[in-house]
This record gives sequence, C-alpha cells and structure tokens, in this order.
Amino acid sequence: MRISHHIRLTASLLIILMISGLKVSFAQSIIPLETKNNAMVLQIGDDKVLRTIYNGPKLRNAKEYAIVQGVQRPDTDYTGQLSSAYTPSGSRNLFEPAISLTHSDGNPSLELKYISHTVEKVDADVSLIKINLKDPKYTLELTLFYKVYVKHDVVEQWTKIVNGEAGDVVLHKYASANLYLEGNAFFLNQFHGDWAKEMQSEETKITHGIKTLDSKLGTRANLFQPPIFMVSIDKPAGEDEGTVLFGGLEWSGNFRTDLELDNQDNLKIISGINNYASDYTLSKGKEFTTPKFLFTLSTKGKGQASRNLHDWARNYKLLDGHGNRLTLLNNWESTYFDFNEQKLNGLIKNTKALGVDLFLLDDGWFANKYPRNGDVAGLGDWEENKEKLPNGISSLVKTAKENQVKFGIWIEPEMVNPKSRLYEQHPDWVIKQPKREEYYFRNQLVLDLTNAKVQDFVFGVVDSLFIKNPGLAYIKWDCNAVIYNAFSQTLADQSHFYVDYVQGLYNVLERIRKKYPTVPMMLCSGGGGRVDYAALQYFTEYWPSDNTDPLERIFMQWQYSYFYPALASANHVTDWGKQPLKFRTDVAMMGKLGFDIVVAGLNEKDLAFAKQAVINYNRVKDIIFNGDQYRLANPLEGSVASMAYISKDGEKGVIFNYLVNNRYGSRSRASIPIKGLDPTAKYVINETNIYPGTISKIVSSREYSGDFLMKVGFNPDLDQSRTSVIVEIRRIN
Repeated sequence: MRISHHIRLTASLLIILMISGLKVSFAQSIIPLETKNNAMVLQIGDDKVLRTIYNGPKLRNAKEYAIVQGVQRPDTDYTGQLSSAYTPSGSRNLFEPAISLTHSDGNPSLELKYISHTVEKVDADVSLIKINLKDPKYTLELTLFYKVYVKHDVVEQWTKIVNGEAGDVVLHKYASANLYLEGNAFFLNQFHGDWAKEMQSEETKITHGIKTLDSKLGTRANLFQPPIFMVSIDKPAGEDEGTVLFGGLEWSGNFRTDLELDNQDNLKIISGINNYASDYTLSKGKEFTTPKFLFTLSTKGKGQASRNLHDWARNYKLLDGHGNRLTLLNNWESTYFDFNEQKLNGLIKNTKALGVDLFLLDDGWFANKYPRNGDVAGLGDWEENKEKLPNGISSLVKTAKENQVKFGIWIEPEMVNPKSRLYEQHPDWVIKQPKREEYYFRNQLVLDLTNAKVQDFVFGVVDSLFIKNPGLAYIKWDCNAVIYNAFSQTLADQSHFYVDYVQGLYNVLERIRKKYPTVPMMLCSGGGGRVDYAALQYFTEYWPSDNTDPLERIFMQWQYSYFYPALASANHVTDWGKQPLKFRTDVAMMGKLGFDIVVAGLNEKDLAFAKQAVINYNRVKDIIFNGDQYRLANPLEGSVASMAYISKDGEKGVIFNYLVNNRYGSRSRASIPIKGLDPTAKYVINETNIYPGTISKIVSSREYSGDFLMKVGFNPDLDQSRTSVIVEIRRIN
C-alpha cells in the first residue's frame, strides 16, 4: 500500500485531543484505536481517503504507527483503495465494496473523503470514535462508529448513512465493517450445521478471491450457518498460541461476510446485513444505521480471544450478564402435547422434590377452536386450552407458588398455523406471496413483523400473559420456521422486507424489556437458529440445540464456548443418548442447568443423584458463570474432553472431564495440564457429583503446587466404567 506519511500533528498531540473529546480536523492524519493489547490504526491520506495502516499488537510508542508503512514494500495498489477503511464502489475500486449505492440522479459511483472525527469517553474502559466521511460531489454523508472496549480487547464497528440529496438514494450494499489485515497467510475457521447438528467446525486456508459466509433464511437465520467466525494469521491458531481474530455480526436476520484475499496477499473482511433482495431506499433527509460488527484480536491463541468475549459480553452485552440463572424442570420430553392440569400439578411437585427453581410449561397449552394437540394447529391462538387447563395458567402459577417454585411458559409468538383462528381472521398478517402456493416449515408460516399491527399483537401475547399471571417468572421464546415466499401485504417497498422484519422484532423486544426488564427469557429457535449478540441483549440465555444427546452436546457446547460465556447456554438433562444419568447431568452443568426428564420414573439412586447434583451445581455455578473458561483437552483431537472454569482470583475452580471414545481400552492415559492457577500456591482436588454407591479414585488430601498442575497436570482417571468426572480445585494457602 503506497500511502503518504505526511504527519501534520504528532500522535501524542492527537491522543491529547482524543481524550479531551474535541472535534478533530483533517490536520490530524493518524487515528489509533487502541485497546489494552491491540491497535487498529487509521490514516487520513493527502487525498483525504481513510485507510487502515496497521491492525495488530499495540506499539509501546504511539508515534511509531506513523512509520509502519515506511518499512514495507507492497506490490502496486492500482486503485489506491485496497486498504480503505470503508470501501466504496463504482469509481476506481476493483475489489469487493463495503458500500454500493445509486445517487438520486442515477449515478452509481461513490467516493468517500474524510471530513472530521470525534472521540467520546463513554466510561473508564470504553471510547466511542466517530469518523465523518462525505462524497465530495454529493450531499451523501457517512459516519463510521468504532466502540473500543479497552480492557477487553474488543471493538464494535457500525455505520450510519445519511441522504442529504434532493431525491432518493438506493443502497445496494451497506456493510457494518470493513477490516483490513496483513499477514503471510490466513486461515478461516467457520461453522455450519442443520437442525440437531449445530456448530460444526471446519478450518481452511483462505485462497485468492472471495469466500462468503451468509444466510438468506429471513428468520431462524443461523440454521445452516451462524454469523461468527475466526481468522488465524500466518498459521492456524491453537488454544494458547497464535494470532487469531474472532468476528461476528450482531444481527438476527440475513447476514453476509465476505473475506477477500487481494493481489497483495492481504485480507479484507466485509461484514453486514445480507444485501440479497434487500436494496434499501433512503428518501431525502433519511438515514440508515447498520447493525454492529464485533471483533477481538488475540496473539495468545483462541483461549484468550474467547475469554475476551466472555468478559465483554457479561459486562456490556448480555442481559443480566452477572446475574443468577434459574434451574428448571421442563415438561416437554415427559409429556409432549399430551398433558392436563393434573399431570402438570404432579410435575410441579416433582420440581420442588428435585430442588430446582422453576417449572417450565412447554408447547401445547393453548388454542380451543383448533386445539394445540400437535404442531399442525393452534399456533397464533394464545388463549388457554379449556380442556387441558380448565382453571387456566393462573391455577398452575398458584400451585407453583404453593410448592415454593417459580413458573415459566413457552411461546412462539412470531408464528402461525394455517389451521388457526388468527390465520382466518388476519390473513393479511401472514408472510406469503400472492399467486404462489403456501409452503410450510413445521406446518407453519411467519407473521409479518414489518406490520405495526402485528408488532402490537406479538407484544400483546407476552403482555397479556403477565397481566393475567403476575407471578409468571420465565419465558421460553421459540421460533421454528424460516421465511418462504417473502412478501409483506402492507409494506410499500418489498426490498425493505428482510431488514424491516428484524427491526420489527427488535421493536417488540424493546417494548417487552421496557415493561418487564428483569424477567428471564430463553432465546430458542428450533435449537440454535437464532444465537447472536443483538438478540442476547434481550434474553438471559440461548438454547444451543434441540439435540440434547450429551455426547453430541460436548462438541456443540465446546464450539459455542469460543464466542458465548457459559451462563448464557441453556443445557437440559434429557433422555436423549445412551449415557447414564450422571454423564447427562455432568454435561448439562457446563452452563445453565435444566432437566427435561420424567422425575417420577427415576429409580432411587438416580433420584438421589439428581437431587444432590442440583445442590452441587448451586455451590459451583458462580464459578461456571463468572470465572475464566479454559479448554484443556479438545474432544476433536483425542478420547478425552476437559473444560475448566477458574475463579478470577485463582482461588477455586471446577473441571469437567469426559471420555468421548467408546472403543476398547479408551481412557485418559496422559495427565491434563490445568490453566489459570497461581503457580506459587498450593491446591487440593476433590471429586464431586459422585453417583451413589461409587467411590472416587481421586485422593482429596493430596496437595499440589499450582506450578505442578499447570506444567505436569492432573489425570481424572477416565475409563469406560468411569466416563464422566467433575472435580473441584481449591487453593489452601
């Protein structure tokens, strides 16, 4: 990149002005965005084009950012825009743009020139940098936002586009972020899946051209591919070594991330809303703000990157990120749709006997004209089914209170069955195309959240439940269908549909949270079809997958854990899989614990174990929720999986160990080094969650130095008779 280095103000003066929050003029040519360990440095060229000149570990001397480009000899940049901080299209750019539009006079080209920038100190840890750009020939303005979380090495980036032209401007592409990375090679770790097969990982070397990660599903957009990814620089990063960038779009609809390796062998990452079928028209004076794109850079491997995100999410993004989470008993796998008030009252009593906090009533409690006795009817008719619940939900809430447990309920308010009163009364509320046959996903269609009346209806579903049942303590919000035949019967511009649908969803969730700010809600979407940090601002937890086979969940929860902290992962003990109850329970404890089993059907030892497991979990859950997470033994690389949660002060921890290979002779042969301890301290290790009648092989009186445990390690002694072992570690000096 041949970029002019005429520095009009020293970097030190720039930093003084940034801290003061003053508006910065073009006279300053370097804009460093520094976190605790990293820096992304932008430069204003003599041509007023804003470019990225550095993205890597923070330099000790900020003045030296200005000479970074002077020590490199790149190939020719024919465009002068390869390293653009936000690449426009239609003029001299030859590569993938971040923004593409048509001006009000029909001109499809765009140039972006630096005007000014400001820095606002949000708090001691957070700064918000706003950079104003403008087309020199048109009154089209753009603001790049960078929210820098210094302590957590996390940056959020987004864009605001303002039309000051006399007529309409049509946005064809409008990305949130445009990153530029230099390196010798790049390796993409992406995720894919399907129902019950979420978060399958694959890593490949990035070759020249464009690799696109995207979704066009409309809702439940993560079904086949989530909007999160990793890019390793120079070589594939390990858990504790290598340079790696974690990225993800905070958006609950169609997304698109382009990764383009250019002719200089550098990598451009452009991410935002998917512009598929989504040209967006801005009339005069209107503006469009993109969703946030988040990223963190680690030079110490994937483990540090994930802990960056975990701390950031708990502090700034997750709803009630440092709060408690309710353990629960769900009725779904014990009754499915076949229940009545008497059965549910019995399950509520089982909830109390098990020792968990809450009973969750799942699908099937509603609709009368078309009773919800299966997934073919009733969705959209949110009145209690009189045959199943003659005394209504309020009677169940009362029974729960009498048994000293809380009560929660399942809803799927964005959806409708064609066989429902709602569909008959409001066919114009349903997403479907004229002149096309309806096409169903799980026998249902999606309601049109671009319609304000539908937004009122969906809010009313939740609001009426709380009004009628003030003791209601939990919502499981499901979303099982994707959008087929996308069309709104009330929207003026159909190309706005996919964007306005998600914004309509957020409008509803904003209203719910304004009125009910603290009620826990699970983000469920036929499994993990809608897991992103935009949605998780409104929900306390997410449902990773409908696949609750504990062996499968070890692998899924492992992959999710790179991006999301454990307290956000809702894990239930069910009858999926062939593993014993202990194995199933141990796996579910690596997050927010729930049960979805027939408690009355447990034998004496299983019931005793389950009750004690809840007690054990309540003792250690604060470490799981708020401690540092360390992946110790990768199930993809051997017969053992091991995951540790260590308190921030290194005083205590809990380590989950599993045998994931059933072949003859499989066991934990080697010791597993532990991480996050104080090397100068002494520790003891004892086994917990022991099944009744078994004796632990762990010698709880033995003392270890932190140095020994981190360099040599500890063997949980797994074998085919002992497939799941949880140990607690405690500092004794």
